[in-house]
Amino acid sequence: MESIEEQILNPWVSMWTKPRATIQQIVDTNPQRLVLLLAAAAGFGQALDRASINSIGDRLDWPIIFIVAAVGGPIAGVIGLYIGGALIHWTGTWIGGKTSAENIRAAIAWSSVPMLWALVLWIPELALFGQELFTAETPVIDADTTLNSAFLAFGAVEVTIGMWTLIVYLKCLGQVQGFSAWKALGNGILAGLVIIVPILIIAIAIGLSTE
Repeated sequence: MESIEEQILNPWVSMWTKPRATIQQIVDTNPQRLVLLLAAAAGFGQALDRASINSIGDRLDWPIIFIVAAVGGPIAGVIGLYIGGALIHWTGTWIGGKTSAENIRAAIAWSSVPMLWALVLWIPELALFGQELFTAETPVIDADTTLNSAFLAFGAVEVTIGMWTLIVYLKCLGQVQGFSAWKALGNGILAGLVIIVPILIIAIAIGLSTE
């Protein structure tokens, strides 16, 4: 009965509540399925989020921000998928991971499903808040109690989805690696350290050489 249920999982829905079973079904059938498209879409969403966090709207109008994110975000998303997947695959072998880089890319890409659903929120947010989604100052939102409450509510929903996306990512990565979610977190931290430690060493060396 369990195998029958796994065969009929719709990953766009089941990834929210059954990430391990869902990603296992995907890697068992076609680990390349929609991986590049998912990475590109996730890159677009991440580009919009960075633009909002960095107040890019203080310099650019929001339609231009969307165009730039639509062009550069997918490229960055696919590049990040391959670089991040390679690092996680490499460091995962240090702690007992035995899956392929292809399966890891599938886990990374498909774990973004909750975040991709959250892209729909940009439609009402733009209708309500417009340019102030991307600016440091938000005088119109601040002056309207209803708008301000809606802005905070959307923010809370996005934070919740972001946290759940992280949990889904750890469970997907853990499943393909044969890890617990906690060990998958350690795998991710190791991959991050592979990048951060050399940068810190170089920065310290440069600092010492200039003294």
